[in-house]
Amino acid sequence: LTVLNAGRRYLKAEDLSGKVFVTSGLGGMSGAQAKAAVIAGCVGIIAEVDEAALLKRHKQGWLMEISNNLDHCIARLRDARKNKTALSLGYHGNVVDLWERLVHELDTTGELLVDLGSDQTSCHNPFNGGYYPVQLGFEEAKQLLSTNPGKFRTLVQESLKRQVAAINRLADKGMFFWDYGNAFLLEAQRAGANVEKKGANKTEFRYPSYVQHIMG
Repeated sequence: LTVLNAGRRYLKAEDLSGKVFVTSGLGGMSGAQAKAAVIAGCVGIIAEVDEAALLKRHKQGWLMEISNNLDHCIARLRDARKNKTALSLGYHGNVVDLWERLVHELDTTGELLVDLGSDQTSCHNPFNGGYYPVQLGFEEAKQLLSTNPGKFRTLVQESLKRQVAAINRLADKGMFFWDYGNAFLLEAQRAGANVEKKGANKTEFRYPSYVQHIMG
């Protein structure tokens, strides 16, 4: 319902075939995102750093494909988008790399390859394993979290700023991004990322919340 209503409200589209939804997280509550994309009829690319979560959703039949190769992900995205094929593709990697690759595609080809975007990392708990920084691999990040939590925190905040910078670039070209109520925008703001709504107070963000603006 969230994906469908986001399409209706922000894309003015009842039919999401050929539309691309990019997000992250296939763990707990976020695990439904892959299934939601296919039910809505769109192309869903969902990044997840934990291979166990990807394999679980794939085994359940909720996730159609898995890849750790960004070139392959972009090729599959283009193909499914062109043919208007419903697809849920799990990218085994960091969502920041995915967002930055989509910016690269925009800069080099002029193509905006994503229509809808969100995030379901556990940003209510970003410094204790809820969000993994793009600068490190999954296992390396877990080790740093236990040995040097201060450094881990710094890397998380740098990663959040990079993620928002990429999202902002794509949103400026017409992608519609929303917050999934996971404190992503709040933690990004605390990290110093550019998420504030111009002309509004500091508690308002430039992107809508799914509770008030989509489901409400």
